[in-house]
Amino acid sequence: MGTTSSCCASTSPKLRSSARSRCEDPGEEPEEICEEPSYSLQHISDRETGEELNSESNPSDHPRASTLFLSKSQTDIQDKRKRLYVNHHHGSIRNRYSSCSTIYLDDNTVSQPNLKFTIKCVSLAIYYHIKNRDPDGQSLLDIFDEKLHPLSKCEVPVDYDKQNPEQRHIYRFIRTLFSSAHLTAECAIVTLVYLERLLTYAEIDMCPGNWKRIVLGAILLASKVWDDQAVWNVDYCQILKDITVEDMNELEREFLELLQFNINVPSSIYAKYYFDLRLLAETNNLTDPTEALSTDRALRLEAMSRLYEEYKNLSRTPPRRWASVDNLTRRWVPAILS
Repeated sequence: MGTTSSCCASTSPKLRSSARSRCEDPGEEPEEICEEPSYSLQHISDRETGEELNSESNPSDHPRASTLFLSKSQTDIQDKRKRLYVNHHHGSIRNRYSSCSTIYLDDNTVSQPNLKFTIKCVSLAIYYHIKNRDPDGQSLLDIFDEKLHPLSKCEVPVDYDKQNPEQRHIYRFIRTLFSSAHLTAECAIVTLVYLERLLTYAEIDMCPGNWKRIVLGAILLASKVWDDQAVWNVDYCQILKDITVEDMNELEREFLELLQFNINVPSSIYAKYYFDLRLLAETNNLTDPTEALSTDRALRLEAMSRLYEEYKNLSRTPPRRWASVDNLTRRWVPAILS
């Protein structure tokens, strides 16, 4: 096992340098060089560099990397800002602002997002993925091709992969699946994480011919990972009447293999996608559903704040310390002799 002829032998850079110094003897001729045996095993330090670089460039795995949908939406951000500027100065802005007498709050937080608003943001992100895709790097896998695996019995148009869908069509498709399967808003955010992870791992783009099956596979996987009571594949066949269970099973299996079975979504990744979706909504003038602060809700917020303050004060209280024998002071007690 320990000899150089063993198939499991491998050396680190430090051992290789020491072996080279032993082989080079000053008294020998320069022609006699002790060559190091070549091994096909790659050193672990050479493998870690590429993996770290790939993880940092992947937004679905690294919390500091920018999301793909936000990067692709930057091409239209100038037009959106000009439109918002014109609407604001012409008085047609729909946002309501708080005052001293009235406070407006939205029902959308990172722990409990609003379902309708989140689905609108996700559909808008998918719209930018399709609209601003790379025309030269487009790759259409067979499992996601709607021509080979149609979702309905209706005839697929000839130019099905040429016409970009509108944002409202994407929203209607996702809303139908979420409302029928009773999925949550958190599942929509996880769906977008899996979608961009698939695009990065498989090196494909979303186009008019594959976006429906990619979104369906991401929703199918996200509902099973996030929700405790997951929707079965046969239940989606009740929503999409013309699809078979075998097709759903094949779609789920291929999706997992393309993800390399990486279905972990850390809290930092989830929070990054949530706030980037809110930034995308603000840029595209998608307002949150706000309502005036009522008395009941104000009392509930006050009670929650009071509980948080009590918990914070308890955490600041230093733990009780017990005195040891070494720190005890001497106390003289008069003795009573009988």
